Amino acid sequence: MTKDSTLRGVRVLSLALNLPGPAAIMRLAQMGARCTKVNPPHGDPMALYSFAGYEKMHIGVRQVSCDLKTEAGQKCLHLLLAQTDVLLTSFRPSALNKLGLGWKALHAQYPILSCVSVVGAPGALADIPGHDLTYQAEVNLVPGLNLPASLFADMGGAMMASEAVLKATLTQKQKGKGSFHEVALSDAAAWLALPRQWGLTLPKGPVGGAHAGYNLYKCKNGRVAVAALEPHFAKALCEAAGVKVNSAKTLFEPKTHQAIAAFLLSKTRLQLEKLATEQDIPLMTLPKA
Repeated sequence: MTKDSTLRGVRVLSLALNLPGPAAIMRLAQMGARCTKVNPPHGDPMALYSFAGYEKMHIGVRQVSCDLKTEAGQKCLHLLLAQTDVLLTSFRPSALNKLGLGWKALHAQYPILSCVSVVGAPGALADIPGHDLTYQAEVNLVPGLNLPASLFADMGGAMMASEAVLKATLTQKQKGKGSFHEVALSDAAAWLALPRQWGLTLPKGPVGGAHAGYNLYKCKNGRVAVAALEPHFAKALCEAAGVKVNSAKTLFEPKTHQAIAAFLLSKTRLQLEKLATEQDIPLMTLPKA
């Protein structure tokens, strides 16, 4: 992603560990914020899970190490807080209070400072332990025994956290004081799950497999992801496959699925990529599973 200047001059201090915090601070740095990250003495666990990913998320981010449970660590932190516009945290509320970093204490000491608190679940549930997998499972994004393809709750939460920093910055400029914003990963998962709750991605939904123009198929030497959902795209796909479109219902008929599957199976990835360019059909070829 290219860097812009949306948050130029805004000073962000992050205490947030694992994936959501670093992913959020990466976005904030890309928006021009001056970002500092405080790591515990043993470092951020995220660096152990994926060092390359950790490095990428901290490009342009100043990192310091201090033990917040010690007097020296607290002194280091408060020196940084005195020069901060927005604090980003990912500790449970009870842990923040033990460290003297609850919102009431912070706001009393630093009236201009805003705080974005990333938690697992909102409000009274914020102290209950959980992770991306449990939040996705809660909103039915984990079918069967297969793990999700990505850490959607964490990454969605990171986007919501960066959005909250933008909101805090606007509030700060409008009202001249800091504000508190809670971002729950369970809420991020619930937001991402809305299309499924609406039936769109269920097996009988238009983008869940029922529409023949929006599906995964086999081709001669791999697979193809077809996204010909709009009528003009679907028409172009059907014409290429020799299917006559009588109405919108045609794309939901079993014989249409069969005809398109047979057509795509007869083509190589290269042939399909050429077809996509020539006929303006949205598709992506993939190697064999």
